[in-house]
Amino acid sequence: MDIRDRVALVTGGSSGIGLATAKLLAAGGAHVWLVARDETRLYAALAEVNAARRTTLQYCDALAADISDADEATAAVRRVATIVDSPSIIVNSAGIVLPGYVEELDPAAFRRQIEVNYLGAVYVTQAALPAMLKRRAGHIVNICSVAGFLGMFGYSAYGASKYALRGYSEALRAELRPRGIDVSVAFPPDTATPQLAYDKAARPPEVDIMLGRKVSTKSPEFVARAILDGIAHRRYIITPGLDTAVLYWLSGLAGPLQYRIMDRLVAHALRQTGHDRITHAQERAQA
Repeated sequence: MDIRDRVALVTGGSSGIGLATAKLLAAGGAHVWLVARDETRLYAALAEVNAARRTTLQYCDALAADISDADEATAAVRRVATIVDSPSIIVNSAGIVLPGYVEELDPAAFRRQIEVNYLGAVYVTQAALPAMLKRRAGHIVNICSVAGFLGMFGYSAYGASKYALRGYSEALRAELRPRGIDVSVAFPPDTATPQLAYDKAARPPEVDIMLGRKVSTKSPEFVARAILDGIAHRRYIITPGLDTAVLYWLSGLAGPLQYRIMDRLVAHALRQTGHDRITHAQERAQA
C-alpha cells in the first residue's frame, strides 16, 4: 500500500505509539491528522509531525476530541473529511491503562477502559467506514496489546477492553477484506510511553516479579515501524519484535498448557511478595 497523499487519522496522536506512527506516516507522504484530548500536548505533537513531512504540500493538522464520546469521535472524522478528504487510513491508538487487583478495582475502571480502549476505536471506525466502503479501499489499524491475547495478572479491566478490541478486529477483517478494506491489529509489548510510566507505578508488585528482567521495553519508534510495515504489506497480525511474535504464536499453540505456566508464575510472585491475595487485600483495605 502506497501511503503518499493518503489522508490518515491517528487517535491518541499526542504521544507514544500514536505520535511515532503519525510521524512515520507524514515522512511517507501522507496527510496526517491527530486526535487527542489534551490540546497543549496535541499541538506540540503536531509540530513534530509537520517537521517529519516529506513535503510542505502535505496538509497535517490536529483536532481536540474525546473519542470515547461517540458524537465527538464522529464529528472529528467528519471535520477531517470536510477540510481535506475522508480518511483512508485509521490508526486507533488512543488508550488508557488502569491496573490493579481485580477485587480492588472500582467498576468505573472497567467501564472507562471499555469506553476508551474499545468503544473509542468502534466510534472512529464506524464514522470512517461509509467513505471507505464507497471507495472500496482503506486500512484500519487497531492498537491492541499483549494483554489482548494473554490474560495477565493485575489487568482484568485493561485485558477485557483489549480482548474486546481484538474480537472487534477479527470481525472487521472478515467483513471488510472482501470489500477492499484492510484491517490490522497490533500487539505491542511494553513500550516506553507515558502510559507505561504510569502503569509501572500503579500495577501490583507481582507483575514486576513475573516479568523479571527478561521482557525488554521497546521504543515507540520501533513499534511504529512495525505498524507501517504492516500497512505496507496489508498484514493483519502485527507483532513488533521477535519476542512478541513468539509469545503470540506460542499462546495459540500451547492451549491449556499456558494456564499451568501462568499459574506457576503467579504462585511464585505471590510467594515473593509474602502475601496471599486475601490477606493482602484486607491489609490494603485497613491501611
